Amino acid sequence: MTPWVLRIIFANAAVYLLEQVFGSGAMVYYFGLVPALAWMRPWTLVTYMFLHGGLGHIFFNMLVLFFFGPMIEARLGGKSFLWLYFVSGITGGLLSIVFSAFGGAMVPIIGASGAVFGVELAFAYYWPRQPIYIWGLIPIQARWLVLIMTAVSLYGGFVSTGGGIAHFAHLGGFLGGFLYLKWMERRQGGPLRDWRAAARPVRAAKTENMAQSLARWSRIKRDNLHEVNRGELDRILDKISASGIGSLTPSEREFLDRFSARS
Repeated sequence: MTPWVLRIIFANAAVYLLEQVFGSGAMVYYFGLVPALAWMRPWTLVTYMFLHGGLGHIFFNMLVLFFFGPMIEARLGGKSFLWLYFVSGITGGLLSIVFSAFGGAMVPIIGASGAVFGVELAFAYYWPRQPIYIWGLIPIQARWLVLIMTAVSLYGGFVSTGGGIAHFAHLGGFLGGFLYLKWMERRQGGPLRDWRAAARPVRAAKTENMAQSLARWSRIKRDNLHEVNRGELDRILDKISASGIGSLTPSEREFLDRFSARS
């Protein structure tokens, strides 16, 4: 369990206990996201993510975060993971407000689903072919699972009555997660910058630093990593063998630095 995933789970559990103490109705009234009133209560775009409508609601949201969150936090780092989580949740709330014209403008929206869906999207973005086992039995690749969930949310939002599910918050979570990952990728450098970095001659003064980095990264204990992170480690090391250390992106270097520090 990574630090911020653990803190978010504890925060959601603590708020759920407060709901039981003070009454869910009162908590939802002050902190739930009501689309028609959001402009007067902007804090609810964040607070609604920590409220849940029942034990099953919070259990399944936190279960998904427990399974997918640690790999994403390890891949992105704590700060970027938090941004991903909250951008996804807030985008889910904003999309719910936009489409509240279809009905339910006064119905409060609660739950971490939008934020959690953003984390799921990130997992499928980085490991699209990783099998996910539905109910622990049925394998499906992460990319297809996200597509199916998107289709279900689109149908639920535009066609069905919804059944009390905030489908547009789910879609907004996917959208927010995708936009944040693309923005982060662009900020850190896209394929053109990576190619230029690989093609640029390495200065002699940096040779020692590169050797030190390689030595440090070689100490990573592969067998202690999660299966997904082992695959990512192998991919990056193969990339170094094929194209050299200069071909690494900042996020790939950060990945190696993070796990070498733990070793």
